[in-house]
Amino acid sequence: MGVVSYVRRLFSVDRRVLVLALARAMDSLGNSFLIVVLPLFIGDVIAGGATSGVTVGIGGFDVTLAESLAVGVVLSMFGFLNSFGQPFTGRWSDRTQKRRAFVLFGLGVLAVTNVAYAFAGSYLQLFVIRALQGFGVAFTVPATIALVNELATDDTRGNNMGVFNTFRLLGFGLGPIFAGGLVHSGPYFGGALTGYNAAFTIAAAGALLSFVLVTLLVEDPETVEADAGDDLSIAVLDHEREGKFLDPVFTLGVASLFMAIGIALLAAIETQVNARLDQTAFLFGIEFAAFVLAQVLLQAPIGDASDTYGRKPFVLGGLLLLAPATLAQGFVTEPWMMIVARFVQGIAGAAVFAPAMALAGDYARAGQSGTQLSVLTMAFGLGVAIGPLVSGALAAISYATPFVLGGVLALLGAILVHTQVEDTVRDDDAPEAVAGD
Repeated sequence: MGVVSYVRRLFSVDRRVLVLALARAMDSLGNSFLIVVLPLFIGDVIAGGATSGVTVGIGGFDVTLAESLAVGVVLSMFGFLNSFGQPFTGRWSDRTQKRRAFVLFGLGVLAVTNVAYAFAGSYLQLFVIRALQGFGVAFTVPATIALVNELATDDTRGNNMGVFNTFRLLGFGLGPIFAGGLVHSGPYFGGALTGYNAAFTIAAAGALLSFVLVTLLVEDPETVEADAGDDLSIAVLDHEREGKFLDPVFTLGVASLFMAIGIALLAAIETQVNARLDQTAFLFGIEFAAFVLAQVLLQAPIGDASDTYGRKPFVLGGLLLLAPATLAQGFVTEPWMMIVARFVQGIAGAAVFAPAMALAGDYARAGQSGTQLSVLTMAFGLGVAIGPLVSGALAAISYATPFVLGGVLALLGAILVHTQVEDTVRDDDAPEAVAGD
């Protein structure tokens, strides 16, 4: 098979899946803008350039937070609200079977709140806006993943998940590249639009364009009654499979949590990394981009391969590769070594993410995709929020300590997947996939 025909087959997914992938790419682009823009906005506008920190008025009292803490709280609040809300919204979308309505509601919240940043005049207002965004994304993510799962067949689920995540990562990876330059190149239109407001406008436009695409080109699949009736709870223990004690979807969620923690360790210790490797912030950005590049290149091919060769081998192999790739980051001494370690970590993440989502989709009962897949999306979001907190705390012990923990967690995840998860592709002993296609 030629390269062109292989690429064509790789991306020959359901039209609605491609639309959802494009919509997710655009709102991810806007959201990743905020990761770069909000810390600058807090320091320049909310704190007014004050070196003492950010003053927060609560109940008539003024509390001053260090700028780094103020930024961390705002960014983490989004992740925690988003993650903890997903099981509830996923279950709600299963009950109503109105996936598109949930996606549109979340995108609408994102568009409005992105505009609202331009009018924020205090830290508390900024905090509330960011919290509302986390609430909105909690509606969008489980319903979107459930749609991608339900629009797939057992033979294309891995490919669908890989293509979807490739576009999401493209949007997320491109945002930070342009955000800083956009802010510092302002104001625009003769001073009518500040650099910050230009960034907020682009973020809002991305969410709005996603809203329009989903409205025009995506419909809910045929309504499927949930196999378990009103029982749409998330299982932790397994009482059906002999010799297993953890539910396979819950196990995949735990492995995704451990993976995300390891991936996110680098974010909070940029200063220490740059000092250790004697490098500039530009090289730190390249190291981050190396991870995203590997994900973008390999998500779709690995997801497609998992449809043929099985999901579990890729998930297990990815976790086993993740362990040394994460550990190595605590001991590298040159920037090029860190770039290689991050690229290998990206390969490992690509091997885990799409096949794990496809495997969870195979296990999900008809009509329960939102509930079941939210376990993985919630776990990943929590890991991204927890990782920087862990590395920030453990780096005080030694530079390598966070990365040692990340490597250990990856190995623990591999052990859990090996012992508690059965494959659903080319495995006569695996439970039959019953997801509603």
